[in-house]
Amino acid sequence: MQQQISPATSVSGAIQLPGDKSISHRYAMLAGIAEGPTKISNYSTGADCQSTLACVRALGAATETKDGVVCIHGQGLNGLRQPAAALDAGNSGSTIRMLSGILAAQRFVSTIGGDESLSRRPMQRIMTPLAQMGARIEARENRFPPLTIHGGPLHPVEYTLPVASAQVKSCVLIAGLFADGRTTVHEPVRTRDHTELALREFGADVEVDRLSITVTGHPKLEGRELRVPGDLSSAAFFLVAALIVPEASLTIHGVGLNPTRSALLDFLAEMGAQIKILDVSSTGGELVGDVLIRKSRGSGVRGGVLEKARTAALIDEIPVLAILGAASEEGLIVRDASELRVKETDRIATIAENFRRMGLKIELHQDGFEVPGRQQFHAAEVDSFGDHRIAMAFSVAALAADGPCSILGADAASVSFPEFFDTLQRVAE
Repeated sequence: MQQQISPATSVSGAIQLPGDKSISHRYAMLAGIAEGPTKISNYSTGADCQSTLACVRALGAATETKDGVVCIHGQGLNGLRQPAAALDAGNSGSTIRMLSGILAAQRFVSTIGGDESLSRRPMQRIMTPLAQMGARIEARENRFPPLTIHGGPLHPVEYTLPVASAQVKSCVLIAGLFADGRTTVHEPVRTRDHTELALREFGADVEVDRLSITVTGHPKLEGRELRVPGDLSSAAFFLVAALIVPEASLTIHGVGLNPTRSALLDFLAEMGAQIKILDVSSTGGELVGDVLIRKSRGSGVRGGVLEKARTAALIDEIPVLAILGAASEEGLIVRDASELRVKETDRIATIAENFRRMGLKIELHQDGFEVPGRQQFHAAEVDSFGDHRIAMAFSVAALAADGPCSILGADAASVSFPEFFDTLQRVAE
């Protein structure tokens, strides 16, 4: 699908975003191994989270959706059944990595794979700790999906993550639910803690001591009624859109404000963005609130540097922050972001290619890049390369171009945000 985006002079209004993708995945998986029904409102509409639902269903936990509420009938820790066919994670790295922690403990053999893009993403980071717990996993070339997982009894481990990754941490902690004893994960830096909060919400015993997280095996997980906050990663595209057009006044309702994710708002505020947080509350252990962003004609934002822990915290938002860097006064420097090389695309390469097409300067490094500020965006035909975040980031860039832009492969946005283009059209004028 090709989408045309015209330049805009303002971004204004009020929007409500789909449920947070990361939280939706976790709620669905834990609901499948809880006892009794779980009702989840504002579950993500993205294709990735629908892949997780389909996998949970194939494992014997019936699901249904009515009036926007997803109901999952949990089968308990020991009640899942062998799927009739290979599980399909689609494009979702979250699905294959975290669900593998559940599959490793089952009394059956299962296979899980995905689309062409997912099949190129390495899986050693989960295979290594799961093998230490006693799992036997076969992979293409010993590292790529599909994975064939020979389930069986697991034993607890104390595992230190070699690279900060919330998905790998979550995989090990979820596997630890099935082990006899206590499983501990040590993080090099703090990553998003949605799994820890969700585990507690379902009834698991979780202890957090700075960068060490411990879960006790064989808890009784019970079904819950939960609401997923709006996705802050999706909000990032609209926040940057508001900052690169001449004028803006935009309210985003019901956004998740988890402290391990709010580094985005802190970073934008440090760059000079006028952001206010309103009506903060809590649901399921997650903070939620409204985000108001304003920009007046002639004002702009400074540049910034992303490195170390902050890079890890903002890894998913870097494509759209690169756009903001080019429009800022001083530009953007990104370091310690080698993880971008193994996302849905090599995002450092795909960002650079679309920058080239729009006449923007960027200096590449193996683990990041440098973007000068005060650049002029030129009308161009850019490409998503099948990556949802690249599709949405460069749709935002098109708002600041000197003419209409075409986004090739724009349908990639549906992986996380099917309503993205309708929402962008509604607020950009």
